[in-house]
Amino acid sequence: MFRRRKSGQPEPDSGQAEPVQAGPGFPDEQFADEAFAEQAFAEFRGAPAAPAGLPRAEGGPWDSGEPFPDRDRVDLGSLLVPVGPEHEVQLVMAEQHGAWVTVHHGGSELQIQAFAAPRSGALWDEIRPEIAAEVRQAGGSSSESQGTFGVALDALVPADPAEPSAGLRPVRFIGVDGPRWFLRGLLSGPAAEGEPSPLLEAVFADVVVARGDYPAPPRDLLVLRLPPDAQQAIAEQMAAQQQEEQSPYVSLDPFERGPEITETR
Repeated sequence: MFRRRKSGQPEPDSGQAEPVQAGPGFPDEQFADEAFAEQAFAEFRGAPAAPAGLPRAEGGPWDSGEPFPDRDRVDLGSLLVPVGPEHEVQLVMAEQHGAWVTVHHGGSELQIQAFAAPRSGALWDEIRPEIAAEVRQAGGSSSESQGTFGVALDALVPADPAEPSAGLRPVRFIGVDGPRWFLRGLLSGPAAEGEPSPLLEAVFADVVVARGDYPAPPRDLLVLRLPPDAQQAIAEQMAAQQQEEQSPYVSLDPFERGPEITETR
């Protein structure tokens, strides 16, 4: 995880985050080697600087090709996510669901994903009814409301899809359409239970989307990756492990147990 100390130094978090059951349309698996990733996250390179000019008065989320506020962000490929001392940023990768970013603050969480979008048209207006239909099919309910980012979808989704008796839990879907991208967020915990979370909303509003110029079909997930320094740290650690495994060193400890054969009669 990423957390920025007040002194300006990055701080890895040693705690293990519990996986969030995200409900329809959102992944719910955690990064398979979270501890290894967190160790690599301890050193990372800051996000690229914004183009010259003044940021839009109406605020973000921002596109990487436009001026945006200068602040500490971690570069996760298609998403430049704000870091700070009050919240943690976690990159989550799942084989079946792709990758997403989770921001932890108090008992609330914000999951963020970016998708490719057409040059014209708004995906959020198309996707909301689809999410509502999936929620209904799962035994939940939903309704639209006005929020900080326009129309939001408040829903009750199964707390544990594998255990119907676990009941329902509240979540809030938010979305913002940008130039050739769509940014989707999922709030859970107190932030989805009627208690506003200004910090999580501020993080979402200050995300920078780096869409890139490569062609991608609408609704395709934009690529997320570890920061460059974290990738290098992982590569170095893997190389060190490989070298250790190939070492010709043989233990001379006379008390070390060797191979044993057990005969069963």
